[in-house]
Amino acid sequence: MHGSLVELEVESGALAGNPLGDPARRLVLAYLPPGHGAAPLPAVYFLHGFTGSARGWTNASVFAPTVPERLDALIASGAIPPVVGVFPDGMTALGGTQWTNAPAVGGYQDYVAEDVVAHVDRALGTIPRREARAVVGKSSGGYGALAMGRDRPDVFAHLACHAGDAYFEYCYLPDLPKAAGALAGAPDAAAWLAAAKRRAAETKLGGGDHPVLNVLAMAAHYAPDPGAPLGLALPFELPSGRVREEVWARWLEHDPVRFVPRALDAYRRLASVFVDCGTRDEYHLRWGARMVVDALRRGGIEVVHEEFEDGHMGINYRFDASLRFLAPRLARR
Repeated sequence: MHGSLVELEVESGALAGNPLGDPARRLVLAYLPPGHGAAPLPAVYFLHGFTGSARGWTNASVFAPTVPERLDALIASGAIPPVVGVFPDGMTALGGTQWTNAPAVGGYQDYVAEDVVAHVDRALGTIPRREARAVVGKSSGGYGALAMGRDRPDVFAHLACHAGDAYFEYCYLPDLPKAAGALAGAPDAAAWLAAAKRRAAETKLGGGDHPVLNVLAMAAHYAPDPGAPLGLALPFELPSGRVREEVWARWLEHDPVRFVPRALDAYRRLASVFVDCGTRDEYHLRWGARMVVDALRRGGIEVVHEEFEDGHMGINYRFDASLRFLAPRLARR
């Protein structure tokens, strides 16, 4: 690389005492372009997907560059102006976060928007203005970027959502019967999770474990229940598997297809919005992306919306598209 990756440790007040007992002291990776330090630079904050981590951004696939390497190449070629790339860690005891403030999980939105941003501005000399910050993410990270645009336009003026969770009827409902089948054979959700972690430590998680883990993590974000195992309300009854309509309604309140139209005033404060999704996305997220974009445009908000011929996995190359759009639009002073 022409630039460099550095490791920061951020002590997060927002995560202190979180209900899952996850660490409040977190690793944050930062990409610094060549010449960093000569003048303050804008920053792009990258939110990873479910089951991801800060170090996951450096995982190499055969013949393919990592996202920090892609960012480095774009800057080195002159395709985009220099920016600092910031990669916070959102791993949790449930396998990941939606990057929101969730009572059963923790204050992951405040962790990024307040703790990480303040630390990066102080330690790396980034431009301390909303107009000089973008938040981008894929999958759960894309969801988090949309939520950040809704809740923290005071911190970020630019966002990109790659294949973000949206239109829950399509992206989550197919996993509910799979999760019900697995949980029907366990004493409760906490016991299933403990057994899954033992399997992962001894060998690995099975292919059938991911839908269960996903449902549990989403339930913790969308339907907390302090009196239930893991502090979450399951969206179905057991042993029947019948959908609990009152709980499912709580999930839908958190669906971007529902919350974006209610938050148009916040999105109007943004200077840039980029949304994309693959036409073959395995979680059917292209439809939710289309609905979100339609709501934004109906609200008079300019959106760059792209679709591409691919699925949900292995699409880190799409960050090139959002960075080419966003980076030149970031304030430089």
